Amino acid sequence: MEKIWLKSYPPGVPHDVQPEQYRSVAHLLEESFRKHASSPFSVCMDQWMTYGELERRSAALGAYLQSLGLEPGARVAIMLPNIPQFGVTMAAVLRAGYTCVNVNPLYTARELEHQLKDSGATAIVILENFAHTLAQVIDRTAIKQVVMTSMGDLLGFWFGQWITFAVRHLAKMVPAYDLPLSNGRKVVTFKKALSVGEHKSLAPSQATLDSIAFLQYTGGTTGLSKGAVLTHRNIVAATLQAEAWFSPALSKVGDLSKANSIAALPLYHIFALTLCLLAIRQGSSMTLIPNPRDIPKFIAELKKRPFHMLPAVNTLFNALLQNPQFKTLDFSHLCVSQAGGMAASEGTAKQWQKVTGSTMIEGWGMSETCAIGTNNPVINTEFSGTIGLPLPGIDIAIKDDEGNSLPQGESGEICIRGPNVMTGYYNQPEENAKAFTPDGFMRTGDIGIMDAQGYTRIIDRKKDMILVSGFNVFPNELEQVISLCPGVVECAAIGIPDEKQGEAIKVFVIKSDASLSEDDVVRYCHDNLTGYKRPKYIEFRDELPKSNVGKILRRELRSPTKA
Repeated sequence: MEKIWLKSYPPGVPHDVQPEQYRSVAHLLEESFRKHASSPFSVCMDQWMTYGELERRSAALGAYLQSLGLEPGARVAIMLPNIPQFGVTMAAVLRAGYTCVNVNPLYTARELEHQLKDSGATAIVILENFAHTLAQVIDRTAIKQVVMTSMGDLLGFWFGQWITFAVRHLAKMVPAYDLPLSNGRKVVTFKKALSVGEHKSLAPSQATLDSIAFLQYTGGTTGLSKGAVLTHRNIVAATLQAEAWFSPALSKVGDLSKANSIAALPLYHIFALTLCLLAIRQGSSMTLIPNPRDIPKFIAELKKRPFHMLPAVNTLFNALLQNPQFKTLDFSHLCVSQAGGMAASEGTAKQWQKVTGSTMIEGWGMSETCAIGTNNPVINTEFSGTIGLPLPGIDIAIKDDEGNSLPQGESGEICIRGPNVMTGYYNQPEENAKAFTPDGFMRTGDIGIMDAQGYTRIIDRKKDMILVSGFNVFPNELEQVISLCPGVVECAAIGIPDEKQGEAIKVFVIKSDASLSEDDVVRYCHDNLTGYKRPKYIEFRDELPKSNVGKILRRELRSPTKA
């Protein structure tokens, strides 16, 4: 298959990557720790951690985990927000030869129980703020070892104690919990685990590139979530692909140890996780934002030091733009404004470029692809409205329902193959049979078209398609158009049952102009959309339901009790 996209690659970007240069992710991490020992790795609430400190702390925690007698490859759950303990724990688990199971800290008890049971996790590192959720389900899981951390554990002695006190007693963010210690279960504090581990030696990981590095859970929006099996090869490949792709923009920084990436998206999510690993690979630093929903505090952090890379979802870009203080920041160092996780809006992209002078670079990927599968060139000077080109070593094919590749220019399901693509879903043979084509491509569920230059445009997800009088209508198209209507901040389109048309279109709108009326939106749609694509119902709302990553949850809007 001809890789027509290669001719559109920016100069200097390789056509492939070589994950075989590393034995495992642990090998990659340890090489970087040695190389950049004196450089800053992260800053959180003005408290810095160097790569040397990350190396020592992760070695201590890894040695402690090994002392528990966990078997090689054992699954260790990580239930932490964007605080310094996340990087330490992730590195510790991988360096000790175990498998990371990232857990959304805001999971309900039902969701947490499913993930712990499905993964077979026997240990968990958890922030005490979420221990009450674990307490409700732990007896029904295989968890035997609990490492409990407090918010201030790695924020310095006096400041850390103050933060922990404030979180517990002033903000009252730690609900009461009672973790049963039956059946040999042990609970130890994070600090105690580090203290014990400091006096032990970390045995080298025996993991290979084919061992499982992460079980990354996904697909919970449509039912029970599934664990994408990401091997060390997948993770190393994705890190090298990201490094190759972002280099043309980040080269402007010169010394990458001076580069600062903003970690506002949750690190348990594959998008932020991959960019964290990229920062480690290149020896740059990250500003950790524990609560990006607090936009004024987020902006206050951005004011403190130059920032070079800002990854976000469209809703976060939008939220920043709506705050007047954001426009007062210094954007002269910003090299990459990376959009992903959901479709980027042209309206938001235009406003972002106007305010920051930085082009919003849209990419596309999934947990199953270790985040980025395609991305626009980072040297672009205009928002393209496409998801860009396949990254080095990745093949994209547009296929029909039977798995046949379609001619260039025809729409079909986007299918992907490459060293970053998962080996399958954990213990899900039936799902795996459906997920892959006979020639080894993974079906993504996204419908798209590739042009002659190799750029792919997503039309929509199969399941979100609206059928109006026999015509296919894709919500993403409607949302892109209506987002450009003056006075509209955000919008979401769904199909609702209709006796005459089968389905009718309903659009939920958040407005920035209080005078915007339903008639204004109707007129705009009349001028910009063909008849069957025009919404029959328009509803104004103050906010739209979103996931913790910022994706608009159309399924909640489709619920009769909520729509």
